[in-house]
Amino acid sequence: MITAVQPMNGIWIALFAVLCGYGGLSTGAGAQGGRRLQDRIDESMRREGDALARMADEALAGRAGSADFVLEWRNDFLKARPGTFVPFTVSFTAPTLSSQRALLYIRVETRAFGRAKPSRPFAYETIFPVQLEAAPGETVSVTRGFAVPTGRYRVVVALRESPEDRLGEAETSRKAGVLVRDLDVPDFWTDDLATSTVMLASRVQPLSAPVPADELDEDPYAVGSNRILVTRERSFGRDQELIVAFLIYNLSVGPDKHYDAQVDYHLYRKDPGGQATPGPALDHPPARAGERYVTRTNPQRFNPSMMGAQFDPAAGTPVLAGQGILLAGFDPGDYRLGITVTDLLSRQTVTRDVVFTVTGS
Repeated sequence: MITAVQPMNGIWIALFAVLCGYGGLSTGAGAQGGRRLQDRIDESMRREGDALARMADEALAGRAGSADFVLEWRNDFLKARPGTFVPFTVSFTAPTLSSQRALLYIRVETRAFGRAKPSRPFAYETIFPVQLEAAPGETVSVTRGFAVPTGRYRVVVALRESPEDRLGEAETSRKAGVLVRDLDVPDFWTDDLATSTVMLASRVQPLSAPVPADELDEDPYAVGSNRILVTRERSFGRDQELIVAFLIYNLSVGPDKHYDAQVDYHLYRKDPGGQATPGPALDHPPARAGERYVTRTNPQRFNPSMMGAQFDPAAGTPVLAGQGILLAGFDPGDYRLGITVTDLLSRQTVTRDVVFTVTGS
């Protein structure tokens, strides 16, 4: 479980820190010069924040804005205290830029009946600098996270180049882009067996110590003593490994703190001529229409003998589960990894699917 950071107390605090970090304050300029510089910083702060907020307002109103940056969004859901933690990645292909700096604005509004509620404060709002050092055509990705209660939300992301003159007065034309996404944030705070999003990863990196809670917004895939290095890729060569990682929540705990869970992984390949099987075979769930069964991996078990006496799901500690599958023996094509999590005490089950493509000869 993630102990999530709370939203900042106002967009202007974050923006003030950004601009001060850019320009800095001179302590030797004298009181009058210092006040003038502070006034310029304040004015720059208001202009930059207002411009990004207007872009967000126009996007939410359905008015098309700048599209110099074509933004892509992906997110995951993790159980957090409080609510649900939403790690997200904003990606875009770098255009030809006049500046190597930009500001990224994130707003999360509650919505009902398909529309965002026009109320403040927002569920989450922040702004932070982004370095744009990629060559034109390269992909830039920015990863952050936020915590919100369970519910329906609308997220708006606005990215805009920062001026080269950090405290300049001129409002020159700058490249910008906006993205709007709806999010239905799940509730993990129930008695039912549940899992986080299943994440595809390049690897899972052990950490010497957990990341402090107040730093998780900038390192959102740090989970306990591990960091999940997520990947945007869904296509893999036969010389690569498919790595999945996810968290298991709400395991039943019996007498003497006993718990027992099993995770099964079954692979299916897309086959237009495949027929849905009427029921499960002895060792795997049935194939769906348009696919055929390929293979399975050895089941994973999570219980005190495997996890050690210090692991206590009754205290809310989740199980970090995952699997690495070498793809050397797979024919090129589209596949589905079917994951079944079974709580062997309560007999509850949860199923999850991961689709991917194997390429190469």
